[in-house]
Amino acid sequence: MTITGTPTTTRYMRDREKAARITAPLRPFAGRAPDATPEEADALQRALLERDEPSAELVRAIRRDRTVTLAQFRTALAEGIDAVPDAPPVLRKYFEMLEDTPDWVDRDKIALGARTLRRVGSDAGDVLAYGSLLGGYNNSGPLPVLTSSGRLTGERTRRRIAETGTWWNGCVADGGLERFGEGFKLSVHVRLMHAFVDYHHEHDGEWDVEFRGLPVNQFDQAGTLGLFSITFLLHTRVLGVRYTRREAEAVLHLWAYVGWLMGVDPKWLRFEERAGLRMMYQIGSSSPAADENSYMLARSLVELPLHTRYPRFQALRRRYEYERGLSLATTLLGPSGVLALKVPLRPPWYPVGRFAVNVVEHHVIGRFPTGKAWLQRHGEKQLRDAQLRILDGEIPDVVPLPE
Repeated sequence: MTITGTPTTTRYMRDREKAARITAPLRPFAGRAPDATPEEADALQRALLERDEPSAELVRAIRRDRTVTLAQFRTALAEGIDAVPDAPPVLRKYFEMLEDTPDWVDRDKIALGARTLRRVGSDAGDVLAYGSLLGGYNNSGPLPVLTSSGRLTGERTRRRIAETGTWWNGCVADGGLERFGEGFKLSVHVRLMHAFVDYHHEHDGEWDVEFRGLPVNQFDQAGTLGLFSITFLLHTRVLGVRYTRREAEAVLHLWAYVGWLMGVDPKWLRFEERAGLRMMYQIGSSSPAADENSYMLARSLVELPLHTRYPRFQALRRRYEYERGLSLATTLLGPSGVLALKVPLRPPWYPVGRFAVNVVEHHVIGRFPTGKAWLQRHGEKQLRDAQLRILDGEIPDVVPLPE
């Protein structure tokens, strides 16, 4: 979408006082004078009305023009564009773009970033759930996209989290972001799915662009990517995980490439933590406050342990996991961020204990080569176990594309 003049959406800075309270814990990490300059504010407002144009063009070819089929897309994704007989020009253009890897991509850095993330182990899932996902619900702008499908309500919450885990594990797998790696293919799949969602909501006649921006826009995509990368590093450090500067840079490099694959405009990719934290502070402090969609999604997430089946001591385990999640949420998001979602506050008993364990493992044992190798194996085993446990042994695919 090409924008001329001043963006018209009223969403930007609509709830600045509430947003300022929620993002206050992030402000000290965002550098001096972290508030958006006039130029930065203009870019953020414009991002609310900017989409992933290459994917939008492909969806129009599939949905409106009927010149491309989903079967052709799937073949091109799985086997390469040359495997599609008489590939339509728009489809060939799309995959040539994806395979024209930017010059800045460093495969060694991506491999290091992936190893580093796998080493985090079970803390990764906790931070993604109670820091990234739950924290993202404080931005109510895009949430009708989620609640309209019902995919993150009730019992579907667990499956949606498992599907997100399938994608995340694919991205951090060894070789996962090579052209035919699972992370590459799943990221492109999700990218097109987002474009389908955007197309659907824009054409259903009910989406209020002036009030919310585009259904799937660059502002929200940049913020979501930052939750998986920039604030993920910050939150895992709060739990005692240690990264060298080289490892942290590699993690951001990996997610920058994932963001590029998923259609995030390069101007929103961040390779340095301070710049990334500044961007995340500006996005958070200018986002609309939590609403009824936020409360419903947050409640479904934090109450998930109360509906989970455990093999032994079920009532006790359900209560423990519920309280553990609330303790994590309060620590990672801060009291204001949790109360804004109408989620109960809890003391930081679990993060304090987890911090003590991680200091021993990451800051002491992990400083020695044999200890670091053990920590790597331990973290990867925890990830595998968590992946199998969430759906009782089933590892789901990501959300299918609409037929």
